[in-house]
Amino acid sequence: MSSKFSTVRLTIDGEHFEILVHPDPALDFKFGKKVDISQVVAVDEVYSDASKGLRVPSEKLQKLFKTNDFLQIAESILRKGDLNLTTEQRRKLVEEKKRQIISTIARNYVDPRTGLPHPPLRIEQAMAEVRISIDPFKDVGEQTRVVVDQLRAILPLKSEKIKLLVKVPAQFAPQSYGALKGVGEIQKEEWGSNGDLTLVIEIPAGVHTTVLDRLGSLTKGTAQASVVR
Repeated sequence: MSSKFSTVRLTIDGEHFEILVHPDPALDFKFGKKVDISQVVAVDEVYSDASKGLRVPSEKLQKLFKTNDFLQIAESILRKGDLNLTTEQRRKLVEEKKRQIISTIARNYVDPRTGLPHPPLRIEQAMAEVRISIDPFKDVGEQTRVVVDQLRAILPLKSEKIKLLVKVPAQFAPQSYGALKGVGEIQKEEWGSNGDLTLVIEIPAGVHTTVLDRLGSLTKGTAQASVVR
């Protein structure tokens, strides 16, 4: 079989089913992108062992998939099966997932000794030191919790949130509200008769400086923000 193809494997009731696919379209499909199945599949055959060229008999396909339509069967295998990633695909996905995890930690955790977030580079170096393994398909939030538990052996981390009292002049209120809503939980809001906005928002302590910078930029320095208890 060509090394240009990847394999998708599915086991049903102890029976193995494999199809050969084009790597990149197959990965797009697995991530929910709209891709025509015919553009994903490389060979119109279902195998029990693709490397040996062993095909699955049509009667077995009919019994387990309730059809002999190849594209329907291939779509089922693609949706439910495991895609064998290429080396480059796995590298890119792991790097992207790692960046997301590092960003999540930097946003949501601080150094309890200083109350400040750890720089992303420090987090990355700590992850390398404890040899953390990243799953390219597992949820970022789920993996972040595991990574934080492992990092605490060498890196002090504390999950902390703060509340900000924010006041924004009317001319900048709509865009500021939209920006703030995306970074935290708005717990109270009041719109003045002249359009001024006053709100209380809870945000991760790690994004405090980022939020202030963003707010200052949006309002040309006219907004007021202070930490409240």
